[in-house]
Amino acid sequence: MEKKLIYDNPLSGPDSVSGFCMEGKAQVTFPNGKMRMANLLDPGIGQAANFVFWCGRAFPASIEAEWDFCPISEPGLAMLFFSAAGQNGEDLYSPTLAPRFGEYKSYHSGDINAYHVSYFRRKAPIERAFHTCNLRKSSGFHMVAQGADPLPDAHDSLPPYHIRLVKDKNHIRFFINQLPLFEYIDDGITYGKVLEGGKIGFRQMAPLVAEYANFKVYELI
Repeated sequence: MEKKLIYDNPLSGPDSVSGFCMEGKAQVTFPNGKMRMANLLDPGIGQAANFVFWCGRAFPASIEAEWDFCPISEPGLAMLFFSAAGQNGEDLYSPTLAPRFGEYKSYHSGDINAYHVSYFRRKAPIERAFHTCNLRKSSGFHMVAQGADPLPDAHDSLPPYHIRLVKDKNHIRFFINQLPLFEYIDDGITYGKVLEGGKIGFRQMAPLVAEYANFKVYELI
């Protein structure tokens, strides 16, 4: 399989995210030349304190995406949405779609389709007690794959952790520091059609603070 670099963003300063779109309220800063994200709303209000930061570009159906991740403080949760689009193929920002403000239900059971992988799950006590990476397919909140999460808690981390997601048509694989964590082959029947191209978005659940850098996307050819 060959791949072609189609997007290269160091996430090193405000200009790097000039085309991004925030859903919800968050602070985005670059104290170490890396994109640091933190919630602006009180975690006590629940899902309304969470947010998604979308890359403005649409990507093709077969991609490899990679980025560096560093947890700064927890609890919280980090997630990546990919192949995100309206259920009828609309662009994610189409005015025909319902507004979204970071509450999870509007992403997993609203009017968009997406795959989403949660890979630093430290929000609920059960997540902190047993670390996993989960892949879901929406609309519908379907758990389709799960693997162990090798990331340590923030106070023990030795970043950066290199994360890689490969979506080759209907075959999805996920790696951290080259360690394979899970794979999933979407049959296009059990939970609806195979999702194709669309947007990529970084989601955090409050009060996680984390940094991201060196975001690259390749087209698989």
